[in-house]
Amino acid sequence: MNTSSTITRRAALSSLAGALAAQPARPQVVQVTVLSTMLSGSFNGEWGFAAMVTVDGKRTLFDTGNRPETVLNNLREMKLDLAGVPEVVLTHHHRDHTGGLVTLRRDAMTRDPKAIATAYGGKGILLPRQPANDFVLIKGEYEATGAKLKEIAKPTQIAPSVWLTGPVPRVFGERNWSGSTRLRAADGIEEDTLPEDQAMVIDTNQGLIVISGCGHAGIVNTLTYARKAIRNTNIYAVIGGFHLFDANDEKLTWTAQQIAPMGITYFLAAHCTGVESTVRLRELLKLPPERMTIAQVGRRFESGKGILGARS
Repeated sequence: MNTSSTITRRAALSSLAGALAAQPARPQVVQVTVLSTMLSGSFNGEWGFAAMVTVDGKRTLFDTGNRPETVLNNLREMKLDLAGVPEVVLTHHHRDHTGGLVTLRRDAMTRDPKAIATAYGGKGILLPRQPANDFVLIKGEYEATGAKLKEIAKPTQIAPSVWLTGPVPRVFGERNWSGSTRLRAADGIEEDTLPEDQAMVIDTNQGLIVISGCGHAGIVNTLTYARKAIRNTNIYAVIGGFHLFDANDEKLTWTAQQIAPMGITYFLAAHCTGVESTVRLRELLKLPPERMTIAQVGRRFESGKGILGARS
């Protein structure tokens, strides 16, 4: 036996084993349960969005809905509790994503003082707006409970394989906002483009799961940035709102052309994505209804199983 080649082969195998061991262990089970959106079934619906995200048993609240009581009532109906959920992700300052925050914090802290005591907002969530910044109006009440806000300026890992994008760069010219509010800047008034808009990205063995509140940065910008900032792989699942409800066919066709090569397997469209836009986008992406559908309160996504019926 050639001793030199044997040593070389063993060294190569040892190096490979070390490289494999150094790779991050990706989550085995990811579950996303919709807590607030327009279609409601037997739960409470509203113009807003919220979801419970569970990654290998660790739960995070994602947005808080619009009306103060909606998500709280839905949680009770589903027999879910925010006790043991330390963090909440706020995608942007709008009330339909932050309106339930104070009510949920006050209720949960009676059972767990640390429940949603940390809120993650994208850099810019506190910028002064006209006529008002919805989140700034409630921030004092939230912090008076002992909670705190952490502003995210860049892609940030908040748990193993779980990332927040921070503000999403606007590489493509998607205008996914109403234009009804203005930013008060030092040199005057400018259009509010929702610069703080952020998404959650979960890196799984099947690909990236991207969860969005409104997608004011644009679905193409958001998915492109997720692949650039987290891992350049396929998009396994897209969940949440993407502000396409008023998109014309030209915009939807362009959107489908941009995201089709990303290998989307599941798309659970909620809130401001829009019913008609979702159906049209599904046709363009050539996805079957069981893999791309409209969310309702209680509907779930689970890695390895796909889109499941409403939770009862």
